[in-house]
Amino acid sequence: MRFSRVLIYSLVVAAVAFTLGQTWPNIVGRAAYAVESGQAAAARGQLRHVNDLSAAFQEVTKAIKPSVVNIRSIRKIEINNRIRIMPSPGRNPFFGSPFDNDFLERFFGPRLQPWSTPDDQQYVQRGLGTGVIFSDDGYIITNNHVVAKADDITVTLSDDRTLDAEVVGTDEKTDLAVLKINAADLMPAELGDSAAISVGEWVLAMGNPFGLSQTVTAGIISAKGRANVGIAEYEDFIQTDAAINPGNSGGPLVNLEGKVIGINTAIATKTGAYQGVGFAIPTNMVKQIMEAIVEDGKVVRGWLGVTIQNLNEDLAASFDFEGTEGVLIGDVIDNGPGDQAGIEPGDIVVRFDGKRVEDMNQFRNRIAATKPGTTAEMEVFRDGKRKKLNVEIDELESQSFFARGPAEPEDLGMRLQNITPDVAQRLRLKTDEQGVAVTQVEPGSMAEKAGIRPGDVIISVGRDRIGNLSEFRHALVEQDLEKGVRLRVKTEGMQRFVFLKR
Repeated sequence: MRFSRVLIYSLVVAAVAFTLGQTWPNIVGRAAYAVESGQAAAARGQLRHVNDLSAAFQEVTKAIKPSVVNIRSIRKIEINNRIRIMPSPGRNPFFGSPFDNDFLERFFGPRLQPWSTPDDQQYVQRGLGTGVIFSDDGYIITNNHVVAKADDITVTLSDDRTLDAEVVGTDEKTDLAVLKINAADLMPAELGDSAAISVGEWVLAMGNPFGLSQTVTAGIISAKGRANVGIAEYEDFIQTDAAINPGNSGGPLVNLEGKVIGINTAIATKTGAYQGVGFAIPTNMVKQIMEAIVEDGKVVRGWLGVTIQNLNEDLAASFDFEGTEGVLIGDVIDNGPGDQAGIEPGDIVVRFDGKRVEDMNQFRNRIAATKPGTTAEMEVFRDGKRKKLNVEIDELESQSFFARGPAEPEDLGMRLQNITPDVAQRLRLKTDEQGVAVTQVEPGSMAEKAGIRPGDVIISVGRDRIGNLSEFRHALVEQDLEKGVRLRVKTEGMQRFVFLKR
């Protein structure tokens, strides 16, 4: 009897195991499928948001399209070949070498025969670009390089109307230009606040790349406040990965509110085509430039009359200044606005007109944007204390707003001499110049890397003014090069600071 029970139990267990073995994969499979189904339903719900983004792109395109124009420029180059080239055995006064056939043909093509008079020739240089309508009476903003020196400019609207355009004014320092067309019922773009943008924000670029009109590309803001790119004299670029190509110059960079937050200007490329890095001039800068051009026909900039440079940790520490935010005054032009306000070389500007100063580029742009005649409060760090000064900004005319780059640590890889009349004549220095002259810099040395060049004059070591080589050596002995020493250097009449450290 007991054996029978065990047998029956075993058969039941086996039957249950067999049944589960047959059905368990199906159970597990159905459970997994249910999970996937739930994920799919959730994904479909999320896709509605993706469609919302796509719809936003479409609406932004519709909002900006009537305000974007294609620009074609023509520059006529007259070449008058009625040039009398006389045989000459003499030397070229500009190059100091024989003015021979090889030289001429290398730079100017085959040499004309003496007294030859071929007919004049005319070449046409064509340009493509984009512009943005910013007023209903026909004012258009674009890049200066799109229309520079053009003889004829035509603008094509989104409805294919083609109109002649005239140049109202240009500004080479920011690479901006304002055009004017005569047309009715124009739709101006809405300009946004470029100071309110954020890195990672979606943007669209519209333009005329390679002549393909009304082309739209999408991307994000990759960075902002880009300077020292080498495109214009005054730079504060928005960087984007929205595709920008030749022909996009002067076109709008638009946020998802349909507002223009930048004017596309250039790309970083090794091929001439898009490689993921584009630059746009922020609209807050654009507004100032175009308003000045429309009202006055030119851009008037403020001038402080100082040379400036950024701080690094070593240079800041040498002034007992914490941090590297601010701008170091390298030199002050005699009787300039800065000199009259009491600014001194070695001052570190920390605030201007109530706002903190971050770096050289930002400070320079703010000075330039300040209306001449304006009196502004400036806060400087001097000898361990903060001091407030009132400065009246002058107008930048023929003066140059000198700006020096960051001073890097350097080594004593240079040869110095007292400034004798012979040395002054050879290096084109003033005979009464105070300091020591740099006559040679060792290639590859830290002095060379720091930008010190023959012809520079070292006028101070640390806090000590020097007048000759003996004073320089004596002052240098007092310094610990392991901790570093600050030099004040004059280059072409303008002063700056550099920091030496082993």
